[in-house]
Amino acid sequence: MNATMTEKKNMKDLLPDAVVDELLKGYEKPEDLMGQDGLLAQLTKRLVERALGAELNHHLGYAPGQKPAEAGDNCRNGYSEKTLQGEHGEVTIEIPRDRAGQFEPKLVRKGQKRFDGFDEKIIAMYARGMTVREIQGFLQDQYKVEVSPDLISTVTNAVLEDMKAWQTRPLERIYPVVFFDALRVKIRDEGLVKNKAVYLALGVTLEGTREVLGLWIEQNEGAKFWLRVCNELKNRGVADILIAVVDGLKGFPEAIQTTFPETTVQTCIVHLLRHSLAFCSWKDRQAVARELKAVYAAENAETARQALAGFARSEWARRYPTIVPSWERAWEQVVPFLTYPKEIRRVIYTTNAIESLHMQLRKVLKNRGHFPNDEAAAKLIYLALQNITRRWNKPAVTWRKALAQFAIVFSERLAGQN
Repeated sequence: MNATMTEKKNMKDLLPDAVVDELLKGYEKPEDLMGQDGLLAQLTKRLVERALGAELNHHLGYAPGQKPAEAGDNCRNGYSEKTLQGEHGEVTIEIPRDRAGQFEPKLVRKGQKRFDGFDEKIIAMYARGMTVREIQGFLQDQYKVEVSPDLISTVTNAVLEDMKAWQTRPLERIYPVVFFDALRVKIRDEGLVKNKAVYLALGVTLEGTREVLGLWIEQNEGAKFWLRVCNELKNRGVADILIAVVDGLKGFPEAIQTTFPETTVQTCIVHLLRHSLAFCSWKDRQAVARELKAVYAAENAETARQALAGFARSEWARRYPTIVPSWERAWEQVVPFLTYPKEIRRVIYTTNAIESLHMQLRKVLKNRGHFPNDEAAAKLIYLALQNITRRWNKPAVTWRKALAQFAIVFSERLAGQN
């Protein structure tokens, strides 16, 4: 018998059909079960109150109707009411009290206003990009619970400490590849709504799994900003990054060479190709992309240079004169790509990880006009990242072949690594 069947059998033993049938007598419509005063709300109230009574029995050392062991011992002192918000609406619970005021129930803690799990639902909705107004409407429609914007902010702000711990957590010693890229979001700053960049670092570990190393919000990038980011990564335990893949980030090459002098800075080929095609009319893009493939798919740098020279003499170059100069300006950071075997090229070129991540984040961000401050933007993106990366636990099928090539090309730097 498998585990699922065993669980079902145990559940039927705990709650026989006859009991369920008795509870459902008079059930006619969904509200009778799920509504504000429905069966589930009533059951929740009764079960919680019985459990609280059992807690007080344990605290006092005797049950109702019994006498204390000694005269003058602590005793029961009536009830106080507390209204809790939960999945089945608001439920008013009678909390038993003791005369000495020493009883502190564990099931419903002092100061608690919501059932356990309710806050997690709010955070999950927020992480999926729902606005405060949408969360309010959903809770009202589904659970007949009215919550204020302040409550939603309080609940979601509870993750700020988790976000701080995540941003400062220890990292791997070596990352074969780290992608650095940015999203643009609107954030209010000094009374004005400004376009700010949210920079993400996405690392590929030696096991081939993906890991978001951190996020940083900045309006203006530059060497000083990137030096701070690189130093932060180093302070968190990163000793080496073999290849850093970027898209023309201002000041980045200088900063990473200061912190990780052996790191190869590689222009993101996909971004470079996309930038080239942005100058083309829609009907020409496929043909231009096919011609440029001869450059980035070349066997070596010399062949690639010849292919770029051939493209420069083509009709496409005459029609779109900005393409060749853009490749020439980035050539120094394109060349490293051409020296690697195809297995490593595939890791660098394959942008499924960073592109998929950005696509999912944009879905979360699309309903937001702007954020009131940097912290609000970081909070939502952090929660979204936790939601997105939960399934990132397997390496690519071809990772073993790629790692073998990394071990050859970077043999000295990977010496002693498993």
